[in-house]
Amino acid sequence: MVYMTSNKIYTGLLIGFVVIVALVAGFFAFNNYIYNEKQAYTAADYKNAEYVIDGKRVRLVNGISEVAVADSASKITTRYFGNEVRKDLNDDGKEDVVFLLTQTTGGSGTFYYVVAALDTESGFSGSAGVLLGDRIAPQTTESGPGKSVIVNYVDRKPTDSFVVRPSIGKSLRLILDIPSMQFGEVAQDFEGEADPARMSLEMKTWVWVDALYNDERRVTPKKAEVFTITFKANGTFSATTDCNSLSGKYAREQGSITFDPIASTEMYCEGSQETVFADLIRNTSAFHFTSKGQLIFDLKFDSGNVTFR
Repeated sequence: MVYMTSNKIYTGLLIGFVVIVALVAGFFAFNNYIYNEKQAYTAADYKNAEYVIDGKRVRLVNGISEVAVADSASKITTRYFGNEVRKDLNDDGKEDVVFLLTQTTGGSGTFYYVVAALDTESGFSGSAGVLLGDRIAPQTTESGPGKSVIVNYVDRKPTDSFVVRPSIGKSLRLILDIPSMQFGEVAQDFEGEADPARMSLEMKTWVWVDALYNDERRVTPKKAEVFTITFKANGTFSATTDCNSLSGKYAREQGSITFDPIASTEMYCEGSQETVFADLIRNTSAFHFTSKGQLIFDLKFDSGNVTFR
């Protein structure tokens, strides 16, 4: 009988131990799951934050807000567009996010706004938006000097109708005022300021900086300064790469440009980006200049843009 009692005690202890181990394992597994879910949620939380657009609060849910217009079948739709740049805007050691939103109100207009989202301990806090314009052509958003960001886009002349393709390159330099969560515009006296109306293709040899696609892929030259393009007034161009040289003819009309044909020398260079560069030129459909002194190629089908300086 003593043996049986001891055996029962042993068995009970063993079962208890197994239950405790299972509970502990379950506790850690559950916490790990919650942690991972929180991390995944936090990483995209700026698409679920609240922003102020034209004085009205707009809360995004998965990057979209739809609000019905009273006494109308129309909706005000605010949507995440992209063109993100990440930068610590308030010196807390965390990367904040600046990006573009679009808003439609039921008419033909599509209005573009710049907003910021601060990464705080309690989640992302959204700013007031800065209106860029109606049916503009966004280009890039980049980190500027100090705490500033620079938004590059293409607009129309004040006298142009909306059927005219945007052709005037603009750059807006902004700094976020943290207490008010509003952007302030910085006068464009930063290095590289230029007058796009006085710039021309033939004014200099242009050096390739990067190519930015609409799916947010960015391609940069592995060898800086070697990819260039030079235009001549007679309708011909020449280009240098990390391997061969290119040449051919170009035709332009009111901001549109085409290249045909394009010839190349035929030396083989392993790992060369020459094909990438040549394809960018072939796929260019339009160009414009920015107030930073840049030449921008717009790729066909609005698939991206190429920057030269």
